[in-house]
Amino acid sequence: MELTIEQILIDNGFEPQLIDELKLNGRLKKVSAGTSIIKPGMPTSEIPLVITGSLKVMRQDDDGREIFLYYLEGGDTCAMSITCCMENKKSAFSAMAEEDSTLWMIPMAMLNAWIAKYPAFRKFIFNAYQNRFDELLTAIDSVAFMKMDERLYKYLLDKKQASGSYEINKTHEQIARELNTSRVVISRLLKQLENEGKIEQHRNKIEVL
Repeated sequence: MELTIEQILIDNGFEPQLIDELKLNGRLKKVSAGTSIIKPGMPTSEIPLVITGSLKVMRQDDDGREIFLYYLEGGDTCAMSITCCMENKKSAFSAMAEEDSTLWMIPMAMLNAWIAKYPAFRKFIFNAYQNRFDELLTAIDSVAFMKMDERLYKYLLDKKQASGSYEINKTHEQIARELNTSRVVISRLLKQLENEGKIEQHRNKIEVL
């Protein structure tokens, strides 16, 4: 069954009055795959809550190189967006729709009042911080301690979990860019994973076995 904003708010244990306020003050946003939701340097006044689909969160350096951090799936919100909104900072990361997605955009203007007024919303925000912090630690660990073949396989498994599909529609070049390495390295390691029976490769598509 496809998630709805009503179901997500109820599943989070939000108070009935808070649900009414979120529905009244938020807005629905539908985005197609590849659409940028947040760009580096962009001021943020709304926080995306994912209803369906998934968002890919990336960090970018001054030279435009990117590295993958984590996915946001149904029911998730982005802690880094919250921080930017609350501190009135411009974004230092990017978020892009990995697939066709439906979002509920929560206005920053109401955030502080809801955190103070509703315990369930306060818990939701704190949990978002904790979950994203844990995922950032995992991303740091993978860069610092994992070999590239391990990072690649973890990336494929994360993508499979986020999309709910065993098929990953990515080119070698796209994967290399997200893992901040070369296409040649990715092609070699994908062939290695295929020989190990972990994946099958097709034209612009990888199937996780």
